Amino acid sequence: MDHFQFRDGVLHAEDVPLPAIAEAVGTPVYVYSRATLIRHAKVFREALSLLDNAHIAFAVKANPNLAVLKVLGDEGLGADVVSGGELTRALAAGIAPSEIVFSGVGKTHAELIQGIEAGIGQFNLESEEEGYELSLIAQRLGQRIPCALRVNPDVDARTHEKISTGRAENKFGVPLDRATEIYAALSAEPGLEMRGIAVHIGSQLTSMEPLETAFGKVGALIAELRAHGCRVTHADLGGGLGVPYRKDESTPSPAEYGAMVARVTRGWDVRLSFEPGRVITGNAGVLLTRVIRTKRSGNGPPFVVVDAAMNDLARPAMYGAWHDFDAVTPTGERMTAHIVGPICETGDTFAMDREIDAVAAGDLAVFRTAGAYGATMASSYNSRGFVPEVLVDGGRFAVVADRIAPAEILEAERVPEWL
Repeated sequence: MDHFQFRDGVLHAEDVPLPAIAEAVGTPVYVYSRATLIRHAKVFREALSLLDNAHIAFAVKANPNLAVLKVLGDEGLGADVVSGGELTRALAAGIAPSEIVFSGVGKTHAELIQGIEAGIGQFNLESEEEGYELSLIAQRLGQRIPCALRVNPDVDARTHEKISTGRAENKFGVPLDRATEIYAALSAEPGLEMRGIAVHIGSQLTSMEPLETAFGKVGALIAELRAHGCRVTHADLGGGLGVPYRKDESTPSPAEYGAMVARVTRGWDVRLSFEPGRVITGNAGVLLTRVIRTKRSGNGPPFVVVDAAMNDLARPAMYGAWHDFDAVTPTGERMTAHIVGPICETGDTFAMDREIDAVAAGDLAVFRTAGAYGATMASSYNSRGFVPEVLVDGGRFAVVADRIAPAEILEAERVPEWL
């Protein structure tokens, strides 16, 4: 459930009519619902109530907006970060360092130092080499760092190939058949406190079967590690639970997920951690856009050209992803159309041959389920600016990320004097 509903024929974000935001801020603009963020955080936490002291670290990459992180931090969520920039954001949002997990396959030397100096709760090591480097830094700083070893279970998540992370050919984690050897070697490092195993097989999973398979392999590994005398007190099961992008789509609920985890991990005797992202923020946001014009080309459906583009919402161009498209003030009439943006690429296409609310030049519309992997993946392609982000709370709203105009981006560039 989300808090983007029609009232008297006009789409609202909580108690705010979307035309009021368009008038005040302009379009395109991302709009987030605080009530939806809070609800999703509570639902996910309740889904894990069968577990003892589960730790939830929101995957910052899904939506790193400072205000969004503040809302989720206030709901008791920690942060899963994959860069120094995300770590800086999580700390700026008030999330306690001890509640932060640093993941990511390519942490730089400077980022390892940054995480240590911040006092984060755990590093998820992606390789043996990373572990040795972190240990040397820790020893130099006189510290011993809590770590988990990320394993690659070679499980097909059955999601889009570009967001699948748990197959043998993917770059993430260490091979399962070497995990015991690597974990034991890193446990002997004086700068590391090896305490657990981490796994994450992909994003937007619509079936729990791959997750259960991966978790089963983690459970067997924990038993094997203990049999070899290794200490294991934590297990990070990652995130990846999908959300419905289509009105008629069904995905596993957090409650179903929580029940599966409780069953599979019974007897592990570890503290479990989770890294939800999309399932928390996906349906908590929309991209509000305005129709520039409609045009025809040949005998096919018309093109609906909107002012949002692939640089604002990359998922359709990058993954062929679906986002429901709704008029803000629908008339009840329907049409079949191609929905496209203004960028000079055929890839700037949101939908082809889509049955949608009838719209015309000047009408407002939304791309739904845009609260995850939306603004965070934006670019300035075609010398377009970055769109603003707005947070709604009941009957009020605030701009929580300013629109960055092309001229402001240009100011950061220099022409050398020798040209």
